[in-house]
Amino acid sequence: MTSAAADDVTDVTDVTDVIDVVIADDQELVRAGFEMILDAQPGIRVVGVARDGVECVDLARRLKPHVVLVDIRMPRLDGLEVTRTLMGERTGDRALNVVVITTFDQDDYVRDALRYGACGFLLKDASPALLAEAVRAASRGDALVSPAVTVRLLRQLRGATTGERPREEAGLSVRETEIARLVAVGRTNQEIGEELFLSLSSVKTYLARIQSKTDARNRVEVAAWAWEHGVVTSRS
Repeated sequence: MTSAAADDVTDVTDVTDVIDVVIADDQELVRAGFEMILDAQPGIRVVGVARDGVECVDLARRLKPHVVLVDIRMPRLDGLEVTRTLMGERTGDRALNVVVITTFDQDDYVRDALRYGACGFLLKDASPALLAEAVRAASRGDALVSPAVTVRLLRQLRGATTGERPREEAGLSVRETEIARLVAVGRTNQEIGEELFLSLSSVKTYLARIQSKTDARNRVEVAAWAWEHGVVTSRS
């Protein structure tokens, strides 16, 4: 990150509101592209760039960013191990959230990253707007999955059971089950509220309850739970 970019962010945004990001990718052009895009966004600051997984873990431990963008395939330490290591070391008052950078042929890797605690998945050819939104969502403790990945990926986690037994075992109400299903097929909080005639704050309250009952750390894990337990039977 250039010093000029850092100065620009500091001038327009209180430093306490800036989202610090570490980028890890073994391709120089990808690293440079992501860095340029994110540094141009108000309220986002790239504080470190790593060429491999070992460098990424070191930078994250030293700089304690809000968000780490990590490629799955990297030398020395791949993105799966980076995710597992960093999410296993979450301490202190700053939450660290990992967003995985992936490609279409890496579904197995992405499923493992989800189980290790990644809170977002982004394709390498994602638009600048989607990249910035993924970072902002992760910094809030929310999760964003690239729309091109969401249902295709999570559908593969579908279990053989019907939704009734898992709902009862988890203690979900009928309303909570419906919201979990909508999260699993890629609906945003706003869309869920409109479909179920709920306020945005009510949707967030329901999601918090669902996460607690299913031991999910974020909405991606809620979606995975719904697919794995047969709560979802179609895209809609």
